[in-house]
Amino acid sequence: MVDGTMKKLPEDMRIYILLRLPVKSLTRFKCVTKSWHTLIQSFNFINFHLNRKTTTKDEFILFRRSTKHPDGFSHVLSFLVDHEGRDDLDPICPDIDMPYLTTGFASSTSHQFTGPSNGLILLTDSLNFLLLNPATRSYRLLPPNPFCCPRGFLRLIYGVGFGYDSIQKNYKVIRVSRVYGDPPYNDRSEMSWESEVYNSSTDSWRQLANVDQELPGPYMHPYSELFYKGTFHWYAQGHMRLLLCFDINTEIFRTMQVPKTCAVRDEKCHSLVVFDESLTFICYPDPRRESSPVQETIEIWIMQEYSVNESWIKKYTIRPPPIESPLAIWKDRLLLLQDKSGVLISYDLNLDEVKEFKLHGHPESLRVIVYKESLTSIPIGSTQVEKF
Repeated sequence: MVDGTMKKLPEDMRIYILLRLPVKSLTRFKCVTKSWHTLIQSFNFINFHLNRKTTTKDEFILFRRSTKHPDGFSHVLSFLVDHEGRDDLDPICPDIDMPYLTTGFASSTSHQFTGPSNGLILLTDSLNFLLLNPATRSYRLLPPNPFCCPRGFLRLIYGVGFGYDSIQKNYKVIRVSRVYGDPPYNDRSEMSWESEVYNSSTDSWRQLANVDQELPGPYMHPYSELFYKGTFHWYAQGHMRLLLCFDINTEIFRTMQVPKTCAVRDEKCHSLVVFDESLTFICYPDPRRESSPVQETIEIWIMQEYSVNESWIKKYTIRPPPIESPLAIWKDRLLLLQDKSGVLISYDLNLDEVKEFKLHGHPESLRVIVYKESLTSIPIGSTQVEKF
């Protein structure tokens, strides 16, 4: 019936209709005819679907939380959407356990979400790297980073990034670490910055040469990293606070200033998000400060013109309940936060209202990525693409 009706329409109209359908429907329609399967699997169709005009109603949320058990922690992924347009989060499917990432801690730095890039998301515990398309439920464990720390040395992972290289047409993962010499690991002459890049076209890792040893050190605060405009950004600290940037095309590091009032060392934490399609810097109270006032403010700064340091403007100053950290901005108005008890809450920037969701986990363990569905395939390689 569906195929018969569609056959009566001009080909351009059929394609137009298909491009407006969600991934779940398109996956089902691939089974209707061989020609539909070929069309929906084609590079051009996937690209058109990825770049179709969308609104905040098309946003989905990938939510991670940890729960404590007698033998450690389990880590769970939830796939969520607002079905009714009431700023609620409804499950799309049953929760799943995170595969391969088995770090037995729930703390803020044990697992990271990075992305989305063309609908793909990287999950990592800094040692294992899992590439995921939450719309198609496809994932692949990337080959391990072969660059090991020399015996007797100590390696600390400071930053991880993931994004699409639009020039070389492939995906890259960047890992930034610092290697320390002999114990007690405090001799600065025995410290060195090292960086490795994974390339999806070769399915392999390589070490970057001549890494600047004067690089500022990235922070490992939750959501202190962001891929934006072909560049990965980490909140970092050198002689002052700034952004460490890595251009995914040229593979060159550089720095960029944060808002001047945030550049001095203070007792704040900082996050990076995208708000209104702009690079956004959030200053919030350090949750570890016992002396923090209950009503201490959060500042939200927007960079009006990318890479122009003078274009930072303060957009909001708000007073939400005490929080652990910001997580994301959803629908261009809802600031998603995790409170100190591990509950997901939102703060409406327009209405100055707080809402608590029925989603919670171990304190500090919540992670959120806002994404839009895509048909983008997981790049194939030496490891198998699997399905949830």
